[in-house]
Amino acid sequence: MPSIAAKNIGIIRERIERAARHAGRDSKEISLVAATKSVDAKKIQAAIKAGVNTFGENYVQEAKKKIKEIRTSKDISWHFIGHLQKNKAKEAVKFFNMIETIDSVGLAKELNKKAERKLDVLIQVNLAKETTKGGVYENELLPLSREIAKLENISLKGLMTIPPYFENPEMARPYFTALRRLAEKIRRENIPGVVMKDLSMGMSNDFEVAIEEGATIIRVGTAIFGERPEKKQVKG
Repeated sequence: MPSIAAKNIGIIRERIERAARHAGRDSKEISLVAATKSVDAKKIQAAIKAGVNTFGENYVQEAKKKIKEIRTSKDISWHFIGHLQKNKAKEAVKFFNMIETIDSVGLAKELNKKAERKLDVLIQVNLAKETTKGGVYENELLPLSREIAKLENISLKGLMTIPPYFENPEMARPYFTALRRLAEKIRRENIPGVVMKDLSMGMSNDFEVAIEEGATIIRVGTAIFGERPEKKQVKG
C-alpha cells in the first residue's frame, strides 16, 4: 500500500502538470524540492521510493544526520533552504548540492573558500522586506550578483524568494512576478558566469501561481508530509 507521502506526491505531480499546462509550459522544466525540516529519515525514504530526488533542509545539523542515515543507490540532491550562518559553511558545502539562501558577500566568500568543487547557489531576495526573513533587498541584488561572479567555486544559478503567507495564493503573485523580472534584469547585465536560469519560489499553498509566473523550483513540505510540530533547532 502506498504511503501517505507517496499519495500526496502523486497529487502534487498532478497539480504541477495542470499549472504548467495552464501556463503553456512543460512540467519537466519544474523541479520539486520536498522540504523536509523536522521530517524523519523513514518518511524521506518513502518519498524517494515515490520518485522524489531533491530535498530541502533548513538546518545543517539536522540534515547531516539524515543524509548519513539515508543510504540509497539513487541520485539524490540536497538543497539548503534555511538561513545559513558563516560558521556552518564548511559542513554545508560537504552535504548540499545547492545553497538557495545566499544573502551576503561574506557568506558567498566563506562558501567559496570552503568549497572544493563548483557549488550552485541562488540569491534569496526579501521582496516584502520582512524582518523575520533573510534575503537581500532589491537594491542589493545586482551588486551582490557581481561580487559572486568573481568567486571561482561559486556558480550563481538564479534567485529564490519566500513571500508573505496569504490564504489566497493569488495575493502572492506580485512577489513571484517581481522575482522573475529581477532575474530578467540581471540576465540583461550579461555578467560572466551568472546564468539566472532558476527561480525558486512557491510552496504548498501557492506553487501553482509561482509556476504560472516562471518558477523552475518549488519547495513543498506540508502538502507532502502534513503539518509537523516545530522543534527547537540550532540555527544554520
